[in-house]
Amino acid sequence: MGVSFGRFDLQIAIGERQPAQEPDPFEKVPAMSPGMLPDGATPFHAHAGILVDDPGHGHDLVRLVEDVLVLVKVPVQEDLRRWLQKDFFTFHLQRYSKSRRKAPIYWPLATASGSYTLWLYYPSLTRQTLYTAINDFVEPKLAQVVGDVAALRNKGSSARSRDEEKRFEAAEVLELELIELRDQLLKIAPGWHPNHDDGVQITAAPLWPLFRHKPWQKILKETLAKLEKGDYDWAHLAMSYWPDRVRTKCQTDKSLAIAHGLEALYVEPPAKIKKTRAKKEQA
Repeated sequence: MGVSFGRFDLQIAIGERQPAQEPDPFEKVPAMSPGMLPDGATPFHAHAGILVDDPGHGHDLVRLVEDVLVLVKVPVQEDLRRWLQKDFFTFHLQRYSKSRRKAPIYWPLATASGSYTLWLYYPSLTRQTLYTAINDFVEPKLAQVVGDVAALRNKGSSARSRDEEKRFEAAEVLELELIELRDQLLKIAPGWHPNHDDGVQITAAPLWPLFRHKPWQKILKETLAKLEKGDYDWAHLAMSYWPDRVRTKCQTDKSLAIAHGLEALYVEPPAKIKKTRAKKEQA
């Protein structure tokens, strides 16, 4: 998965490059782990931070994972697509959680049934990511499904075979789910300005309806409620959604003003006059 997204270096796994040696105890800690893809190196697959669970698509995640497994001489399981759809995120969330900090970096945003999934790569997120997902993935897929539905509908129920009838019903469901996915992304995209300083949990919070993993969905929903309440007004996302509230707070909270680069808004409170205690008269 990491090689497919360009996080890890396939050349190390196949012996074409040696990992960097671990530093001595008093040396500076490296900026990345030994297995990560070096800056400037060619990734296994070029993409814009989005892969998709869609057979036949040029950015189909399952095909990419299969290609990696073949290159490292690991058998490809027949149920790999189903495993990635149903089980991978649970495994990934456990691996990328420590104490109360949960930081998964591969995000599956799926239709209601999970039959179509966009995989977002957290380190590559930008303000344009959701628009890219809509324009380059969801809309073309929707157009394809609409065409399939129209062709099967025009054939007529009496002329459709049993297999075609099943495909027709499945395509109709997928069409509605893709429309819902597109509309949800369009609703979220305008105010969603991801910033890595906010962390994974806050950045993902507005996307909670599109995650199908119930425990993670619950965490994100609760996080969004706290954001709306004002508990995380230090976050860049809070400034994106509620700028007036955050700016008002910056006038009286210096640390908040510094966090948002708005120190000019902070108003220093007047100095308190110290009251002197009267000395006791000496006897």
